[in-house]
Amino acid sequence: MAVSDTTIRRYTESDPDVRLMLRVRDDDAAAFAELVNRHQDRLVSVLTYQVGRRELAEELAQETFLRVYKARHRYEPGAKFSTWLFTIAGNLALNSLRGLSRKKEVRLAAQSPDETGAAAPHPTAASSAMPTRQADRTELCDAVQAAIATLSERQRTAVLLAKFENMDYVEIGEVLGMTDKGVKSLLARAREKLRQTLGPYIERGEAVGGLTGADAMTQELGSVEGGSR
Repeated sequence: MAVSDTTIRRYTESDPDVRLMLRVRDDDAAAFAELVNRHQDRLVSVLTYQVGRRELAEELAQETFLRVYKARHRYEPGAKFSTWLFTIAGNLALNSLRGLSRKKEVRLAAQSPDETGAAAPHPTAASSAMPTRQADRTELCDAVQAAIATLSERQRTAVLLAKFENMDYVEIGEVLGMTDKGVKSLLARAREKLRQTLGPYIERGEAVGGLTGADAMTQELGSVEGGSR
């Protein structure tokens, strides 16, 4: 479907990544390198949570950027660049998981960084104040990561795009092919599932910053509710 001139102008003016991609369309290799540099780490992080394996996530990220480059001459800015990028990546991840599932080789959860080599950042793992506190936060990060792995593919993708990419309902809907109301409902179900899954962890009395692990996660996800633009 053709993109209107008004839409092209709006995203060109508002999104610096779109302006870079338009340079890529004109075969500017430096602009493409800059886009990869800006998005690669976060893309690998999100994909690691989606597919549960760092090595596979890196392969999918490479394939995503390859597809972006191959499509450069057909590119028209009909959305934010990150929305388009994660739409491509999400489709690749979904196809990969389906293929692995058919072969009975899929592992949806990274149980620990040692098993998978996963180094996906999490907001609660950024403190280096005290060794004990760092251990607690690492434990929380592992618990939340395992809980995220129990979500459905769409729920997990919506949660990760909301958390890592700060996408609003409309943008997540563009990636998932859903309405913004559908995304709101999807995230609500995901928050409830996370709360239930993290129940045993809460019962051991662990807390970070005065919030239990589930409450911290669901509070952060809840902030997305006001983000639809």
